[in-house]
Amino acid sequence: MSDAPPAARTRKASLMSDPTSEMIINALPLPVLTIGPDERILQVNMAAEHFFDYSRRMMQRQRLRDIIPFSSPIIALVDEVRRRRASVSEYRVELASPRTGVERSVDVFATHLDDDLVVLMLQERTIADKMNRQLTHRGAARSMVALGAMLAHEIKNPLAGIRGAAQLLEQSAAEDDRLLTRLICDESDRIVRIVERMELFGDERPVERGPVNVHGVLDQVKRSAQSGFARHIRFVETYDPSLPPVLGNRDQLVQVILNLVKNAAEAIGADAVDGEIVLSTAFRTGLRLQVPGSRERVSLPIEVAVRDNGPGVTAELLPDLFDPFVTTKAQGSGLGLALVAKIVGDHGGIVECDPAPRRTAFRVLLPMSHARDGRESSAETE
Repeated sequence: MSDAPPAARTRKASLMSDPTSEMIINALPLPVLTIGPDERILQVNMAAEHFFDYSRRMMQRQRLRDIIPFSSPIIALVDEVRRRRASVSEYRVELASPRTGVERSVDVFATHLDDDLVVLMLQERTIADKMNRQLTHRGAARSMVALGAMLAHEIKNPLAGIRGAAQLLEQSAAEDDRLLTRLICDESDRIVRIVERMELFGDERPVERGPVNVHGVLDQVKRSAQSGFARHIRFVETYDPSLPPVLGNRDQLVQVILNLVKNAAEAIGADAVDGEIVLSTAFRTGLRLQVPGSRERVSLPIEVAVRDNGPGVTAELLPDLFDPFVTTKAQGSGLGLALVAKIVGDHGGIVECDPAPRRTAFRVLLPMSHARDGRESSAETE
């Protein structure tokens, strides 16, 4: 039996049973727990159930130290909140689950309520870091807008003159010199292609968006890849059949996935005999991001992932992977992933690389399409 006074027990019961409070706490995308004075877990939201992989009923039978390591600084933080009767925050706390063994880095926000109740809110650092890195990616893409427009004017026109002069010289040149004039033409064409790709960064025209079936996009990319650059690679599909449509532009999403699949195929290599690319989709909850040019914050529940069993991305390259001209390819321009970051950012989404030895995964998180009345809209069958 609890030692708390009857009035305190009544207030706690009211806290846990109030439908309005429950609705509000469940609407939060971050894990939230209410801890009693005896470290009992009194209330949790749906995000906390997902985070700890426990049902609400199971968690409400346990104490805080039953679901996190007894040596965790979170337990000391809860005690400090009670002692100071104030709010306390702790950043980059390493948190391991005794049940799953999964280690995470979290930011912890704790505040004191009446009756010695403490409310804990957790934010996984990987999500916060994704948001910060995505803002950096968008900044790099915006800098390419002005650079692409300048290069288009200042480089393409002189290159046309250089190529024309080389073609005229080729007509009267000796056989050995023709190799040099041919090299001039080929390199001029390569520079023009790079500039034309950079011009895409400066295209600020509004793009029509609507409900898009991402599985149709993936199927189109897979067919294109298997008939060309990835004909020697095995494709594996792991799809969530109940996935709602994405709010986006189908052609641009095809371009994004095609770039990621092409990168995966090139990482595996043309001579690989066991090359594999996994295309997957899933429905995730808990991540919200502000749409560019708007104060609106949208949920990004739709995950599209492209995984390969290539050599992986080095740790040194990872922080700058989505910056322009960053590439490990001898003949690469380093603009493919920068363009991917721009298109995904224009959709209000996030693209991230998750590297590991002999494996690389690119994950794209996108908003879900809604009808005008707020309901999920449906996409046409692709």
